[in-house]
Amino acid sequence: MIVRDIIFQLSVRNVRLNLLRSLLAALGIVIGVIAIASIGMMGANMTLSVTEQLTDMANKLTVTGYAGEGDSMEGPVGGGPGPPPPGAGGSSTDEVLVTENQFKDIKRIAGKYGVVYFVYRDSDQIEVGSDTGRATIYGLDLEVIRQILTVKEGEYPESPSSVLVGPLLAERMGLRIGSRIDIGDPTEGTTTVRVTGILEERGLSMDINTDVAIVGSENLFVDLFGGEGEYGQVNIAVNNVDDVATVKSKIEGALNKKKDEVTVQDSSRMVESITSTVSSMTTFVTAIAGISLLVAAVSIFNVMMMSVTERVREIGILRSIGTQRSEVLRMFIYEAVIIGIVGAAIGAVLSLIVGYAVVVGMVGTSDYFFTYGSLIHVPEAMLIGVAVCIMSGVYPAWRASNLNPIEALRAE
Repeated sequence: MIVRDIIFQLSVRNVRLNLLRSLLAALGIVIGVIAIASIGMMGANMTLSVTEQLTDMANKLTVTGYAGEGDSMEGPVGGGPGPPPPGAGGSSTDEVLVTENQFKDIKRIAGKYGVVYFVYRDSDQIEVGSDTGRATIYGLDLEVIRQILTVKEGEYPESPSSVLVGPLLAERMGLRIGSRIDIGDPTEGTTTVRVTGILEERGLSMDINTDVAIVGSENLFVDLFGGEGEYGQVNIAVNNVDDVATVKSKIEGALNKKKDEVTVQDSSRMVESITSTVSSMTTFVTAIAGISLLVAAVSIFNVMMMSVTERVREIGILRSIGTQRSEVLRMFIYEAVIIGIVGAAIGAVLSLIVGYAVVVGMVGTSDYFFTYGSLIHVPEAMLIGVAVCIMSGVYPAWRASNLNPIEALRAE
């Protein structure tokens, strides 16, 4: 135990005697730890942020008519796979509709798990004062609107002449509560509706994308475009995301018992694909950041080799008074560990500062910065930094321990 303490003290003494050189070697570890920890935290925060944003989409199921293998189908409302939704001018001639009986079966099976509804969708010309443009128009049951959409400002519509508008459309067209919108071609006659509410920003969704759209009642849509009762796509908003697989299995089991009649798709694969992509990008960038540790490894190797060369005579004296090879080996390994711990500790402190700045700048929020999944990258980077130091010092330590004592004493 006493010999071990003496060996450790000799290691500390040598680091102090060559303080500037040791700090410069540790600097590479500092940079490496900061790079790996910061990028790791950025990736974790980005993944957590994206996952939360997609949570609202993860509980959605869409049911469409089965078109058979090889048929070309357009995407459903919201950009997911499957046929387009119903509505005059919005459906494809190749579209396979969900029948009334199938819709009733779907509602019977999935109704206890969440909200089952269908969406009418089309686009048309709109006019607000002197401003004109085009917008997507959705038609839903008024009760369903209350269940699946959140009004940020104003009230839910109560009649066919009142509508909700998405926040981006409201900003673009200068819409406010009480604004009037003329829908349709002025040369063919228009329908005027009044804005009663502005929706919260919803982003990408499996069922409907309302941010740049007008949402009204089924009656309003049918009056504008026709197509009543044409269920191009049935949507299910499941209350508990854990029940998505169960609902999907039950619908497929009931409606596709004899032959494939419907296609049931959930958004979990989309969520998994996006999070996997973010994770892969983070891993790739982290690997690039790891190159800084390779540079640090070369620097530490060089410092350790210089230390061995400068202390050949000292090593010879230690060996001549009975110091074992293993003890000389440990002395140089201790030096590498000291440099690694100092560099990793400084890097850890600075990585919290740099990482926070990177996360706020790249992700736009620090809500997840102090979570376990984010901060765990700091000790991980520290361990990698210390491990790199130890590996860099192994060969110089081995060489020092294997010096011939007599030849070492003769060294100038």
